[in-house]
Amino acid sequence: MSGPLEGRTAIVTGAASGIGLGTAARLISDGARVFAATRSEEELRRVTADIPVTGTFVGELQKPGIADDLVDTALATLGHIDVLVNNAGGGVIKPTLEHTEESLQATIDNNLWTTIRCTRAVLPHMVSRQHGRLINIGADSVRTGLMDHAMYNAAKGGVHAMMTGLAREFATAGITANTVAPCYVLTPELSALFASGETPARLLDVVKQGTEIVPLGRPGDPAEVAATVAFLAGEDSRFLTGQTIYVNGGASMG
Repeated sequence: MSGPLEGRTAIVTGAASGIGLGTAARLISDGARVFAATRSEEELRRVTADIPVTGTFVGELQKPGIADDLVDTALATLGHIDVLVNNAGGGVIKPTLEHTEESLQATIDNNLWTTIRCTRAVLPHMVSRQHGRLINIGADSVRTGLMDHAMYNAAKGGVHAMMTGLAREFATAGITANTVAPCYVLTPELSALFASGETPARLLDVVKQGTEIVPLGRPGDPAEVAATVAFLAGEDSRFLTGQTIYVNGGASMG
């Protein structure tokens, strides 16, 4: 029996772990062919050991030209690209005045520049086909003001804002643009860190606050974020664009 994404293709960035790996796995289970992008060969081996991706790419996507190489390689492998999931990110979470120039640059590079470069690289192809799904992974902390997230929110807030502009600009080209904004998500990597007994006290405080503000009383699961991405990747979401969908257990509403 074919899945709802049978015949569709997708690039998933930051596919090595957590939300990215869960998203790639869900899209594949729904019938899509997935091209996975990671930052290192070690990360790539983790992906290919877990899920049957159609193609792979390793590179620092925040750097000029690398996202163009990603799209060219994906096109050579997939033939066409229906969906781009901009999941690559990861900020330096710390109090604002403890940031350095390097940590600020890394936070903006990893989250905002990577998303901008990948989006600009894939758009000409999607416009030429008059079809595409742009899906960004944002952050619920942009609305909740979670502890130690101000600089991270500056980057993710830019991601949220960009999608509304893209949604209007490319609506007549058959392209939708949406953001999925999860709250604190308990990934396998975080679970392993907590189990190690070496979790910094400040991070434990952030996690405690991030959980306490969720009315459903728990963090999110990567599979729950992936399910929303899968919906946006399919045909049933064709009239949904320019939206930020908060997968957050009610942590922020309205």
